[in-house]
Amino acid sequence: MNYFLAKSEPGTYSIDDLERDRRTTWDGVTNPQAVRAIREMKPGDRVLIYHSGKERAVVGVAKVVSEPRTDP
Repeated sequence: MNYFLAKSEPGTYSIDDLERDRRTTWDGVTNPQAVRAIREMKPGDRVLIYHSGKERAVVGVAKVVSEPRTDP
């Protein structure tokens, strides 16, 4: 199992949104380093959810449930 860090703007998609939705697709990522990290993710890996902006903190942990897909 590997661990990754995923940054999210809480005003765009927060840990509360993820908890409500139970699942999401992490799309729209344009940073090359972040895209490479997403391509390395495998089911069972853990993702530390980091809120940027005023909070600047890890606010939760998520689990990868599928292989990476091409960004729609």
